[in-house]
Amino acid sequence: MAGFDNYDTGGFYDEMFLPDGSPRPEAALLARLISSLPDGEMNRRQQAAERALLHMGITFNVYGDKAAAEKVWPFDVLPRMMRASEWEWIERGLKQRIQALNLFLDDVYHDQKIVKDRIIPREIIQSADSFRPACVGLNPPNGVWCHITGTDLVRDGDGQVYVLEDNLRCPSGVSYVLANREIMKRTFPSVFEASHVLPVDDYPNRLLDLLLQLCPDYIQSPNVAVLTPGIYNAAYYEHSFLAQQMGVELVEGRDLVVVDGTVQMRTTKGLERVDVLYRRIDDDFLDPQVFYPDSLLGVPGLFEVYKAGRIAVVNAPGAGVADDKVVYAYVPKMIKYYLGEDNILPNVPTYLCWDEKDLQYVLANLDSLVVKAANESGGYGMLVGPHASEEARAQFARLIQDDPRNYIAQPTLALSRAPILAEGRFVGRHLDLRPFILYGKDIYVLPGGLTRVALREGSLVVNSSQGGGSKDTWVVPAVAPPTP
Repeated sequence: MAGFDNYDTGGFYDEMFLPDGSPRPEAALLARLISSLPDGEMNRRQQAAERALLHMGITFNVYGDKAAAEKVWPFDVLPRMMRASEWEWIERGLKQRIQALNLFLDDVYHDQKIVKDRIIPREIIQSADSFRPACVGLNPPNGVWCHITGTDLVRDGDGQVYVLEDNLRCPSGVSYVLANREIMKRTFPSVFEASHVLPVDDYPNRLLDLLLQLCPDYIQSPNVAVLTPGIYNAAYYEHSFLAQQMGVELVEGRDLVVVDGTVQMRTTKGLERVDVLYRRIDDDFLDPQVFYPDSLLGVPGLFEVYKAGRIAVVNAPGAGVADDKVVYAYVPKMIKYYLGEDNILPNVPTYLCWDEKDLQYVLANLDSLVVKAANESGGYGMLVGPHASEEARAQFARLIQDDPRNYIAQPTLALSRAPILAEGRFVGRHLDLRPFILYGKDIYVLPGGLTRVALREGSLVVNSSQGGGSKDTWVVPAVAPPTP
């Protein structure tokens, strides 16, 4: 069809087109519309979307930029389409996974039965940077440690979806899901309506409901606050956006103080008690009396108030041990151990460098593997072997040998691609997907999630801090309805 006449899938699994070049059924309506547009119209819609993002103030910061300069959120106007039937399978797999991860967290900070039964080696837990001895014996409200999770998914060349990693500390990106959706409703209004895309707009209300569930019944009018590190944090836009959407206060550590065994918020009317804190800072900086002593971002004494049950903290301190990339390799065993089920969503095959046999294989095959540090994120601490120089591979070999516990390796997947608009034409770029899961009285998975795109040709790194962008994600019926 005309709009995509010169589009080349490059031999990769394409999220919009079949190998023969015809659109997938769920994308057929959109493809027909785009092919019917006059020359230059897609460029105009892309530019209009970018202007709207700028006017809406949708930005992010990149660490290392001078003065932490804000950048407009990089966005591609062509949505990523997913069949509702496939999404239902993914949703079931995510619910299963997060349930097992929560049981693991509760176990690892109490009896450690999974260690005693030799499902996970004790030294893996004890050596995890994100394991918090101070959290041993904690009992979070309702027994939930990981209230908000962002789990990264990728699709390989054969169409199989894999879990790439779990993010259980302060996962970012949901505000961009909501912003992307608002832009897309303006960009393709008729197609959006006709496609019956599953909605995402109620996420802030669902998040607020989850936070309020954590308050004891005797608190009649609970106060909820979002704790941010401040304006220079890469995700500050998201912190302020979610606070505004939920109608709660956005606070920094300096706005809070512990008084008489409670956490109080400084206001123009005096101190007000805080009952639930949605924290967007890492454990290390949460309370200088318990974790990193030089932190100026947290609240001295907060942890004692939390232990005493006089404030709820989301996510619970200590949850990060479950997204250590070495612990990740054991999640299928966790699911079997705690739930008695086989995992629905598979992990990417993973080599653990602490294991001598795996270590030797990794060192001998660095040119074909992706190597990751156990606790890095954002595309940092990572080697993409096939795209790396000999010098970079030699450097990583030394790092791995010096600290094998801190590294895993995985095959270089042929990540699926989708078309983006670049310089007036459609070109294929690799992508992943980050769905967001809320764990309250029930488990809710936001339909679709954040599709992140590697905007650079050939790149496999989708993080915005590394030159990546995003797309709106449409979960739609398998067969598109007729054009309205």
